[in-house]
Amino acid sequence: MKIAFITGSHPRHAMMARALAETGALAGLIVEQREEHMPLPPQGLSSDLEKLFIHHFQKRKDAETRFFSSSDLPRVKTLHVTKEDLNGEAVGSFLQSINPDILLSYGVHMLSEETLSVVHGEKWNIHGGLSPWYRGAITHFWPSYFLAPQMTGMTVHDLTMELDQGDVVHQNAAPLVKGDGIHDLACRAVQGLATELPKLLQVYSEKKILQKKHHRTSGRLWRSKDWHPSHLRLIYDFYNDRIVDAYLAGELEQTDPDLWRQF
Repeated sequence: MKIAFITGSHPRHAMMARALAETGALAGLIVEQREEHMPLPPQGLSSDLEKLFIHHFQKRKDAETRFFSSSDLPRVKTLHVTKEDLNGEAVGSFLQSINPDILLSYGVHMLSEETLSVVHGEKWNIHGGLSPWYRGAITHFWPSYFLAPQMTGMTVHDLTMELDQGDVVHQNAAPLVKGDGIHDLACRAVQGLATELPKLLQVYSEKKILQKKHHRTSGRLWRSKDWHPSHLRLIYDFYNDRIVDAYLAGELEQTDPDLWRQF
């Protein structure tokens, strides 16, 4: 089995690439250069909100450094691209040269129908959120913001032209660990899927066909513009980034995520 992986340039993306490389099946890697890991605060914020913004993204950087160690990529055939080149001729040629049995994407912008048509095997996306209720952007933030940290998870689904709307292949939820902040929780979700991914690929290799779950509802599509730095006040000023602890203490509504799993 040959795998092609299209992913971003942040530590979580590199960690997922290393996990795939450990299967021995990763034949090629395409890396899209993403935005800076420490973004600059938007202009016009109050001084306290600007400090909160910087604090939030510094905690994200610190958490990813602890959980994922580095941005080192595995030593496989690799193509580096920009957002503008993601669906360009070089990517199509690269994929054709590999002719993968499975194309996986994670943390990149939308792939065009033309790019996807180059691959004739399975085409899956790794999404940081539980679809269909957390589709789109910043989907590891909203579960905690709405006081449902147990809904922080990952979805592997078919790649389609509809954002995060393809049939679900496999899902996992982050374990809730006392003392974890919002970024620790997100990292545990990513780490959990990276641990399960080799087994998922083994199951597919053995069965050739997996039973998938079709969305019965469009759920909720979160856009980048839905998020504002003022949302951070609830996370840090009110809960002191201890929403997981509040859930474990029984202070929040107790519900279990409905996950679709292959094992």
